[in-house]
Amino acid sequence: MVTVPAVSSAVGRPGAVLRPPVPVAAGTPWQAGRLFAGPVGRPRVLFGRMYEDPAVELAVFPPPGARVLCIASAGDTAAALAAAGYEVTAIDLNPAQLAYARARLEAGAPAVTGTAERLTGLGRATAAALLPAWRSASVADFLRLDDPGQQRRRWAAEFDGPGLRLLAAAALRPAGALAAVLRPGFRCALPRGFDTVLLRRIARTVARHPNAANDWAWRLLLGRERPGAAGPVPASALAPAAATAGGGRVRLVRGEVVEHLERSAAGSYDAVTLSNVVDGPGPRFARRLRAAVEHAVRPGGTAVVRSLREPGPGGPGLAAEDRSMIWGVVRVVRTGTDGTETDGAETR
Repeated sequence: MVTVPAVSSAVGRPGAVLRPPVPVAAGTPWQAGRLFAGPVGRPRVLFGRMYEDPAVELAVFPPPGARVLCIASAGDTAAALAAAGYEVTAIDLNPAQLAYARARLEAGAPAVTGTAERLTGLGRATAAALLPAWRSASVADFLRLDDPGQQRRRWAAEFDGPGLRLLAAAALRPAGALAAVLRPGFRCALPRGFDTVLLRRIARTVARHPNAANDWAWRLLLGRERPGAAGPVPASALAPAAATAGGGRVRLVRGEVVEHLERSAAGSYDAVTLSNVVDGPGPRFARRLRAAVEHAVRPGGTAVVRSLREPGPGGPGLAAEDRSMIWGVVRVVRTGTDGTETDGAETR
């Protein structure tokens, strides 16, 4: 079952709410609904697929039936959580992105090419034109492997060479092509030296997870769906008739996630998952986000926070367990514990 309120509103059981917050939507780069610099037009679909592995959430969230919040984006994470039996609220500030998630969740609409996919597609096409190892047939052969040891050796010997590093530097460094076209608010979201950082994270993933079963490796490195991969979960799988089979519900909300959490009743959620939210804004925003999470998630609940940043003193958390390859930190925090992180073990 998918419902779409027009604006963010309090959810969950009655309780205290925070005092009216200072709006943050106007100050976030996501407000424009565009990644590229230039005149602001209509919001667009930025992400045709999601670059986060919901197996992380399924391993650390409370048992199915819990009330959870995620970013709507392309609907992938909301669908996975609902299929596992969670009561899901999925929020997005971009109306085009929210409408796209709704179409996928309600009717199983096919994935489209968003702005992010166009960017990665351009990178793959450039690599394939200049580096023989990066032609589609060679990459597809690599992705059929299911032995991480063999994958690690082949990645180092065939793919991660000087040519790829030069191309990555030209595209991803602070003065590179990507920074030149991004809106200013997004430029600071990428860590310095993102070219070497990203290649190191890809190497980490192929050395740990079988390519043949990794949907995100196929999408990032080849731009295709993995053969045999499951499609989106349509509303028929989330309808009331499916409730007896353990299916949850998805409620789509348009709004800014920090404001939504602040306006929610205290303890409205049992868990939240937030990706890329802390990348770009400064420490003041991070403190506000933490306070909002502590307010809206019950004590002893779970927050999963992904960041593109390089790990700090707290380490990378579960970043190596996330098969989507791109994250520097995947932190799992128990609410009401002064920021205590789990060790990645079962928190149910």
